[in-house]
Amino acid sequence: MKNLLVLSRSIDRINEFVGRNVSWLVLAAVLISAGNASIRKAFDMSSNAWLEVQWYLFGAVFMLAAGYTLRKNEHVRIDVLAGNLSKRTRDWIDLFGHFFFLLPFCAMMTYLAWPFFWRSFQSGEMSSNAGGLIIWPAKATILAGFILLSLQAVSEIIKRIAIIRGLMEEEPGHDHSMPPQVEAAANMKGGPDA
Repeated sequence: MKNLLVLSRSIDRINEFVGRNVSWLVLAAVLISAGNASIRKAFDMSSNAWLEVQWYLFGAVFMLAAGYTLRKNEHVRIDVLAGNLSKRTRDWIDLFGHFFFLLPFCAMMTYLAWPFFWRSFQSGEMSSNAGGLIIWPAKATILAGFILLSLQAVSEIIKRIAIIRGLMEEEPGHDHSMPPQVEAAANMKGGPDA
């Protein structure tokens, strides 16, 4: 299990690195958008390439940060329900969900994304818009995003097993207890803790 935990920490570091660095693409997209809008209004000029770059950057942030989001435990949960369950039950639900739903989904999407990207790369596929860009870099981010998310799913499965077996403590900020604002709202409405 120690070797698996080392693997898990390595995957976590990769997704931390990617997630922190890909966040700068948001700034780039905003600057490009503002510049494009300013030039369009001031000089009545524009290019589809600038619009497509914005889409590519947004798509890259969304896809490449998916593993980082899972790593940080920021994905969507039904906190009102999960908050009422014991920590151990939540751990088992996470393990089950990651193993039987997330990992197979990511494997299927990676399998489908490879030929989707590869055909585009080999053909030099271009956007159908006038002045558009090559498409394969955008398709490559889909493939890379699902690979990173798959790796993070493996890491989360390893950590969940270690936590259930008592081999490690929950990482700070990863407890799935009900957020304070949700707990306060539940208490005000006569929830289970009221």
